[in-house]
Amino acid sequence: MAWRQLLLKINQSVAQNLSDWLMENGAQAITFEDSEDQPILEPGPGETPLWEKVTLIALFEEEDNVEAIESLVKSSFPNEIAHSEIKSLEEQVWERTWMDHFEAMKFGNRLWICPSWQQPPEPDAINIMLDPGLAFGSGTHETTALCLTWLDSLDLSNKSVIDYGCGSGILAIAACKLGAAKVIGTDTDPQAILSSRENANRNEVDEALLALHAVYKESPPELPQVDVLVANILAEPLRLLAPQLSKLVKSGGCIGLSGILNEQAEEIQTIYQQWFQQVEISHRGDWSFISGIKP
Repeated sequence: MAWRQLLLKINQSVAQNLSDWLMENGAQAITFEDSEDQPILEPGPGETPLWEKVTLIALFEEEDNVEAIESLVKSSFPNEIAHSEIKSLEEQVWERTWMDHFEAMKFGNRLWICPSWQQPPEPDAINIMLDPGLAFGSGTHETTALCLTWLDSLDLSNKSVIDYGCGSGILAIAACKLGAAKVIGTDTDPQAILSSRENANRNEVDEALLALHAVYKESPPELPQVDVLVANILAEPLRLLAPQLSKLVKSGGCIGLSGILNEQAEEIQTIYQQWFQQVEISHRGDWSFISGIKP
């Protein structure tokens, strides 16, 4: 099926009302994009932030009279539409198009993340077969790349590992493949646990090697101390959880933290220096990774 898009440049203040109006008038989906390259950093709890200047993209079926809808939008919101445009989307196999743009990626010296529909570039390397899904973590984001490169640099033979906030399970599975004796993955999102299990099965990771737990405030899992803890979440939970995460690392063990913007890194470094030595920061793009060793 071919589709048509109505693109509207608007102010943030009218975004939700206009979105609701378009859905009531036949839009099949609504997408918001940044109109002026304005960064949104870390939202507060319960916030769903938008940029000050928003491009709203409404998707309509080909037979819909989008010109009439555009005219009606302008008359209904006369002072809110800075620019409007209609585009046609040709019919194509979207899944195939998406798959064509996802390539195998190498991290460190040994580790590859490969889409499951491609042959690994280095069959004898440590290959993780992964389909990017709803849960965060396919290796394409700088924070995941930083964590994977760090894990590849460690000797995980016979070590125990926690992946705190496991998302797709990519870091936990990497730890298993890199020789860890026991790996635990936790996440607050049930979808993440499902995704992690699917990816673990795809990579033939034994359930006895990888344990996955949903984390709820009412009944958090009892986690053991481990040799290595990696947490790719966000700066605010890393601040709040610092005492708990630190307690989970054995003496002589190491911690790796990401999901931290460069401007947040020194604060997080200072916090974790209470429990760890050799606390170092590395960067990739706008993001930082912090590692340390527990004395």
